[in-house]
Amino acid sequence: MRRQRTLAEPVSCSGVGLHSGGPAALTLRPARPDTGIVFECPDGAVLPARAASVVSTRLATTLGVGAARVGTVEHVLAALWGLGVDNARIVVDGPEVPAMDGSAAAFVYLVRVAGLVEQSPAVRVMRVRKPIAVTDGARRIRVDPAPELRVTYRIDFAHPSIGRQAFECTGDDPVRFERELAGARTFGFLREVQALRGVGRARGGSMSNTLVLDDSGIVNSGGLRYPDEFVRHKVLDLFGDLSLLGARLQGHVVVERGGHSLHVALVRALLEMSHPLRAADAPARAEVPPRLSPPPAS
Repeated sequence: MRRQRTLAEPVSCSGVGLHSGGPAALTLRPARPDTGIVFECPDGAVLPARAASVVSTRLATTLGVGAARVGTVEHVLAALWGLGVDNARIVVDGPEVPAMDGSAAAFVYLVRVAGLVEQSPAVRVMRVRKPIAVTDGARRIRVDPAPELRVTYRIDFAHPSIGRQAFECTGDDPVRFERELAGARTFGFLREVQALRGVGRARGGSMSNTLVLDDSGIVNSGGLRYPDEFVRHKVLDLFGDLSLLGARLQGHVVVERGGHSLHVALVRALLEMSHPLRAADAPARAEVPPRLSPPPAS
């Protein structure tokens, strides 16, 4: 197993909040070993990206402590998880993380620009030693013992553009994460927009940050980035929510009709298991990953 990593330098972005509709900005900053991922709010509140901080999973994962809140954290957390960033401070300005294009691609780009540095301690690992499952009617999630993180994710929507989709991948391959998952966008249904906005949600949603579907198909003129973009986005969300463990998971996660509430329920169930998190043995001589450079302009 590898050693912990953090960012080489701060990087920033800004945009609009997907649900609040207001301005939102963040800065990713390096952090000391064993810090984990923490959010820092304008009022000075610090929110660890851990399951204990989750206050809502309705349409997005929201962290909170006292009156402080940071919403829609899953995509930036997925980017950090997917690229193997273990320690980072995320300084936010606004009620939620910027939506950017509705995927994790912008946050992956930021990490590539910043670069990574290796730290002395070994990465923390949670090894699953026996199956554990959470069910909610037809919605199910379980994790079985496995030598590495694997994911099998299935969704089923009664819509002609989605239907039944499945996706399988490993969880510790940054190259594959960036190529196959990071660009998968969040999606929503046109018929639900007015109701959501009436309760203060999706106010910043648009076709620039959401795959929008009417009753017959996809409204966005550019179409899909992947033929099965919908299930890939669900896997992206899963990785962001799994980061709330505070450790790298080793096990095979199987999801049927999942979502944030089910993901977080699994994380909480794992944390309640009797055996604690423990650091994996570090290699005698760890390889320092090369500094990542930004992708070429398209």
